[in-house]
Amino acid sequence: MDVFEALYTTRAMRRVKPDPVPEEVVQQMLDAAIRAPSPGNRQPWRFVAVTDRDQVAGLGELYARSWAQLQATLYKGMRQRAVAAGDETTQRVLTSGDWLAANFSQVPLVVLAYIRNDPDGSGIYPAVWNMMLAARAMGVGTTLTTVLHHFAQQEVADLVGVPADRGWRLAAAVSCGYPLGRWGVAARPPVENVVYADRWGEPPAWSAPEPLWSY
Repeated sequence: MDVFEALYTTRAMRRVKPDPVPEEVVQQMLDAAIRAPSPGNRQPWRFVAVTDRDQVAGLGELYARSWAQLQATLYKGMRQRAVAAGDETTQRVLTSGDWLAANFSQVPLVVLAYIRNDPDGSGIYPAVWNMMLAARAMGVGTTLTTVLHHFAQQEVADLVGVPADRGWRLAAAVSCGYPLGRWGVAARPPVENVVYADRWGEPPAWSAPEPLWSY
């Protein structure tokens, strides 16, 4: 797969089939993950690839609870505001999140990414993104979720047996599976809307009103 196709079309795929992800695909995803750069080349990561149905079901219970907590706190009122404003994009994202919370137990693979001595995430998120790009290249959809580490850190650690005294912290839970939807380029405002040239507030001399890669 062309690298730009992977970059432009690796979007959140929350709705996935229950079909298992083959072991060789999981291996490729995780081998790609550990090729990512890390601060001082310390590689401060561990990954737990969860496929056992009871374990995934346990994560699903924690995820559903955490999703409800998120909507009662940080996301409180977001759905109502989106409906009132006619914001269909936000409504779709929230509906997709609802689907994942309701169907988490059927997700065939969940990868838990753990870090240690990495307070800003610079040592783990490049590795997670590498894994997601590799998954995309092999037709597997992924979604990087963070609600479990915000609302169920200890419960997840207990479920998968993370040592309590070693400083490991959950940074992300990535749900993985063959997507029910279609790949596509995510809609975004033009890139120049969020780019400055040399100094804050100075617009770049160029403009890219449409994506610079397309099918």
